[in-house]
Amino acid sequence: MTFAARLRSSVSTLARGAVGVAGGLALFAAIAGAPADALAQAQPAAPAAAPAPIQGQGPALWVIKDADSTLYLFGSVHVLRPTTGWASPRVQAAFDSASDIWFEISNPDDQAAIVPLMQQYGLSPTYRNATALTTGELTLFGNAAQSVGSDAVRMDNYRPWLAALTLSVAPLVKAGYDPKSGVELVLKARTEAAGKPIHGFETIDKQIGILAGLPDDVQLVFLRETLKDYENAATKLDEMVSAWARGDVDVLSRVMVQEMKDASPALYQSILVDRNTDWANQIQTMLQGSGAAFIAVGAGHLAGDDSVQAILAKRGVTVEAVE
Repeated sequence: MTFAARLRSSVSTLARGAVGVAGGLALFAAIAGAPADALAQAQPAAPAAAPAPIQGQGPALWVIKDADSTLYLFGSVHVLRPTTGWASPRVQAAFDSASDIWFEISNPDDQAAIVPLMQQYGLSPTYRNATALTTGELTLFGNAAQSVGSDAVRMDNYRPWLAALTLSVAPLVKAGYDPKSGVELVLKARTEAAGKPIHGFETIDKQIGILAGLPDDVQLVFLRETLKDYENAATKLDEMVSAWARGDVDVLSRVMVQEMKDASPALYQSILVDRNTDWANQIQTMLQGSGAAFIAVGAGHLAGDDSVQAILAKRGVTVEAVE
């Protein structure tokens, strides 16, 4: 398991509220293949795995319509077990009907683009985790680092946000989670096969900047919560994925959204609220045009009081669940 593949998987567990990042940031899908610690080059990404059939109703789907536009909203999870079923007929029908496909970022498999950004924003010769963490936290840090094939010394100059992402991965991989089974990579392959245009609400550098731009104390909350919940990471993600796969938005709101808000309001604001507001703006601009589009963004953005749907509803835009 390479550094980048580990990092891509680890975005899934931003500790307690941290599980919400599995449905909050898609940047990990761009970094498969970079070598451990070096961050020096990128290799071709592995092909996306096809999803298993749904069990029951499947993940939630919403639609926004006006006189000449139809926009579907689908909440994704960026890392899944290959056996997780989400191949819903209604999702497939919505996807097939769309002329354009939208993701958080348009190139979620562009690992080459992320390496210099990781070098620039994730590594610092003047920063030391050894002086920022307590003795007990350093013990956890060292143990977790060993589990991903590194150690506390080699990871000492990782900025806290990058250290947290990297250290989250081991329990997920051990539990069978695989980035190649994430929703975006599967849908992107389908989009390219169908010859449909791909669009992104954001860029990779913007997503990196969201975490890298957090104040140091907030980044340390991220890292400390990751270390504290390290052993329970897969269990927390299991709960979230199970709720997502059966379309239980209320549980998603609690597990992915509320827990992030409780753990770090600043992180919640940066990862969810600010971006949901921006995306709602872009969706309203899309409604001024015409045609059909399928929008797949992290499920955390489509749950809770500050979801994209909630923001649109406050502006008088009707968003309906697709039954």
